[in-house]
Amino acid sequence: MTDPQDETRPLAKPVIVRRRNWLPSLIWLIPIVAALVGVALVARILFDRGPEVVLTFKTAEGLEAGKTAVKYKDVQIGTVQTIRLASDRTNVRVVVQLNKEAKSFTAQDTRFWVVRPRLDTSGISGLGTLLSGAYIGADAGSSEETASEFTGLEAPPIVTRDASGKQFLLRARDVGSLDIGSPVYFRRIKVGQLAAYELDGDGRGVLLRVFINAPYDKFVGVNTRFWHASGLDVQLSASGVKLRTQSLATIVLGGIAFQAPDDAQGPLAQENTTFALAEDEVTAMKEPDGPSQPLLMYFNQSLRGLSPGSVVDFRGVEIGEVKSIGVEFDPQGREFRMPVLVQVYPDRLRRGQNLGTQESRYTQTERLKFLVDKGLRAQLRTGNLLTGQVYVALDFFPKSPPVKIDLNQNPVEMPTVANSLDEIQAQVGDIARKLNKVPFEEIGRDLRKTLATLDKTLASAEQLTSSLKNDVSPEMAAAMKDVRKTLNSAEKTLADDSPLQQDMRQTLQEVTRAAGSLRVLTDYLERHPESLLRGKPEDKKK
Repeated sequence: MTDPQDETRPLAKPVIVRRRNWLPSLIWLIPIVAALVGVALVARILFDRGPEVVLTFKTAEGLEAGKTAVKYKDVQIGTVQTIRLASDRTNVRVVVQLNKEAKSFTAQDTRFWVVRPRLDTSGISGLGTLLSGAYIGADAGSSEETASEFTGLEAPPIVTRDASGKQFLLRARDVGSLDIGSPVYFRRIKVGQLAAYELDGDGRGVLLRVFINAPYDKFVGVNTRFWHASGLDVQLSASGVKLRTQSLATIVLGGIAFQAPDDAQGPLAQENTTFALAEDEVTAMKEPDGPSQPLLMYFNQSLRGLSPGSVVDFRGVEIGEVKSIGVEFDPQGREFRMPVLVQVYPDRLRRGQNLGTQESRYTQTERLKFLVDKGLRAQLRTGNLLTGQVYVALDFFPKSPPVKIDLNQNPVEMPTVANSLDEIQAQVGDIARKLNKVPFEEIGRDLRKTLATLDKTLASAEQLTSSLKNDVSPEMAAAMKDVRKTLNSAEKTLADDSPLQQDMRQTLQEVTRAAGSLRVLTDYLERHPESLLRGKPEDKKK
């Protein structure tokens, strides 16, 4: 039961106590911490973030934004951020975010390419990307200038800048079967590869850049010779068939080989030294030919078997080659002539000789005139009976008629002589024509008449023989008996014990004694010629 006084009593006013507002609520700690972490992460990202570059490729095959990595020596140095098509639709622009430590990859000469499975002359590469996917490879540049945009390579570079070795330049007429990555051999060992090639400025040749790996670059001297080692080097000449190849790979892919002549290596060649690339090893190893001299030759015979590049030799020594052959009509002689233009190198005949000052006073054409006056002539000869190959031979023919050459003519016309085989064929043809003029039918008729007459004569001789056998045979038998008797008598007369032989011996002995006495008398008279008048001194004393 409540007190009525309590109901009329006023209520006490509550006391309100305010909380301290400077203390934050615990619930705000979480977003604050998250914000701090985010700021730290952003700061770290910004601090670790490297430069941003734009790469241009023809296609974005294998690339994916946010996933494709940029690697150098299999170490990730960046990531592809975005991929977009260029405004002219000719290529794609790939934005790459590099790491802070990859700042050096902004050098102007840095190279980028897409690594994907490839099959080319250098072999099979990029097989690891079959599982991991394509990535962008990089090769750091050395330029001090930087760039933010680069044109990506469509193929990986054969030689990276961190490779150890030297690069050399080769000049050639054409690239042949060579390609980027073709091997370079030294003594059939692969020591380098073809890095790049381009046309000369005038378009008359190509310039190739080869890279020789260390330590093999020390075998390249200033006198080193380079040559094509591509495919099969087959040479069919008057000496036979020769086949050369460096390796099985060069047959399909091509290659280059080098070596010093006679293994006498000169001083080391500096990097980027330029060499000539010969067609084959034989051409590369030839000694310098010196100045050349063109000669024009006219042949009045078939040129079958002769072609540009055929040998011009002097008694087995190759001194030049055929440059061109043709045919022209001579209006004066009203006949066709076969002009052959050759290129000869006179110094090939004077190698190893110490030319005196007297010979050096004369020009090549003057020396040629002297040799022509001595009988030097050009002649076509068969070099290979199997293939019918023909070559031009220079030799002396002293009995050939004298010829005057015009030294002012360019090229100088070289006199020629007919081939020995052609001369034999001409002689056989003359003999055949003379035989055709012989009246064999008339001779046959006369011969038949003569044989008939001879038959009659033989018949008459047979009758005469029969008559002689019947009439003359007895007389001949008697005559033979008389002859036999005469021979027997002569044999007895000439026998050793015959009287005639004994008398002859005695007579000869007397003659010998008389000759001895006469010799004694002659000797005495030579010593005493006065004895013919005075007699012997002994007789006077008596």
